[in-house]
Amino acid sequence: MNELKSSFTPSRKPIELYSRQYFLTCALGGVLACGPTHAGVTPLDLVKCRSQVKPDLYKSMFDGWRTIIRTEGFRGLWVGVGPTLVGYSMQGAGKYGLYEYFKYSYGAMLGEENAYTYRTLVALAASGSAECIADCLLCPMESIKVRMQTTYPAYATNSIQGFNKLKATEGLRGFYKGLVPLWSRQIPYTCMKFATFEKTVELIYSGFLSKPKSDYNKFQQLLVSFSAGYTSGILVAIVSHPADVIVSRMNAASDVPGQKQSTMVNIAKDLGFRGVWRGLGPRVLMIGTLTSFQWLIYDTFKVYMGLPTTGSAK
Repeated sequence: MNELKSSFTPSRKPIELYSRQYFLTCALGGVLACGPTHAGVTPLDLVKCRSQVKPDLYKSMFDGWRTIIRTEGFRGLWVGVGPTLVGYSMQGAGKYGLYEYFKYSYGAMLGEENAYTYRTLVALAASGSAECIADCLLCPMESIKVRMQTTYPAYATNSIQGFNKLKATEGLRGFYKGLVPLWSRQIPYTCMKFATFEKTVELIYSGFLSKPKSDYNKFQQLLVSFSAGYTSGILVAIVSHPADVIVSRMNAASDVPGQKQSTMVNIAKDLGFRGVWRGLGPRVLMIGTLTSFQWLIYDTFKVYMGLPTTGSAK
């Protein structure tokens, strides 16, 4: 076990838990977990966003990919990858780093025993607080990304061009027009993501494995992180999907037939009950995969830096 641990952990001065360095390390882990994974599923996200805005555009996910390659070339599948990478890297830093900070802070306010008794509520409060701030970092790039993905020819060819164009045409309001619906999508998403992950990790150790977390080596703990991540990913995709559809419609630069004003209420009325669940299948696949690999990357980085994996405090 010592040999396995040394293979994951570099020889450096240990990072003190809950120190400033600890929270900064967790923020860096969030960058690595969120930015590359979201960028990696851009082709899936592209078809999803276009289908949400124009439901008759593609017959299926594969039809969408075939159509894009035929009309735009292979590079067309990666429209929006730049702002996706930048935006979700910044969001990941805030989401994971601040989650660890708020979880520790709220737990300290409650006291050790109360914090453990109400650990799910602590996770919900910490993740919601973290995501509220993280979305302010994400929103400008999300606005550019959706505009690029839902227009043809593309709204912009890169993040800088998109930033300058949006600033010139809509000003600061354009970058944050979708913040409220983004909160309505991301805060429930993140609360469910972190709370169900922590609970699933706890259940795996106590129910399926029947041993404390400390009895397993780091590699086994990382497999638990991956498994729990996929479970939480499926749940969060379902919870946050209606708001995701509204965000796509609100940020779309092209006109949508029948849409009067870009407000959450009007868009929701225009879509109807069935409309807000459009594209759920691809999103479940995308978010389930994303979430599992995000937790795997995040916890692998924490282990590499000599820190414990996330979840199952006792």
